Amino acid sequence: MLEGKTRDFLIKHAGYEPIDAALWQSALTHGSTGEKRNYERLEFLGDRVLGLSVAEWLFRNSDEAEGRLSQRLNALVSRATCAMIAREIGLGPHIRLGKQARDDGGEDSDNILGDVMEALIGACFTERGFPAARDMVLRMWEDTLQGKTGKRKHPKSALQEWAAGNRRRMPEYTLVDRSGPDHAARFTVEVSVHNVGAAQATAHSKQDAETRAAEEFMRKFG
Repeated sequence: MLEGKTRDFLIKHAGYEPIDAALWQSALTHGSTGEKRNYERLEFLGDRVLGLSVAEWLFRNSDEAEGRLSQRLNALVSRATCAMIAREIGLGPHIRLGKQARDDGGEDSDNILGDVMEALIGACFTERGFPAARDMVLRMWEDTLQGKTGKRKHPKSALQEWAAGNRRRMPEYTLVDRSGPDHAARFTVEVSVHNVGAAQATAHSKQDAETRAAEEFMRKFG
């Protein structure tokens, strides 16, 4: 049921070969496919496992006060951070999306990437329990927990971090225009940060247009 590349991806990041293929496939399945078994319930569970895993790591590895620990926890388990890590490990192509959601750039959506990341953690917890799920989290979050990435950030992730670091609202992406036939469509997207400015870019997919808009924003304001 799991394709070879997806199975290899899961083995690499879960740390073992999946046992229940249907469970893991549901973790990768978006509701737009029309399938009843999708990632929503596993995402609910994985969100809690992620929070506990990171909270335990912070408690054991930091002597900071509770307020500062809470602040770091919120940042480390945020939707933006989950999406950033999902991009770094190449999760997007493995997500099962309906045609419209894929055409709309769902493979690079912060919401979808973040939800699926948490669903995978939930699947690991369901199959192997908390220690295995915690280990999965700590492997994927290692660079972020240590305050480093070691890789060139995806432009959208870089913009999110820039906004957070400058205490600005999160970037907002708006589809400004879609033109051309389906086989050669062109999408124009605008990204804006409140009280900073905006930038636009055009590409043959909404996902690429968002990426280019983020690059242009950072060029202008970063």
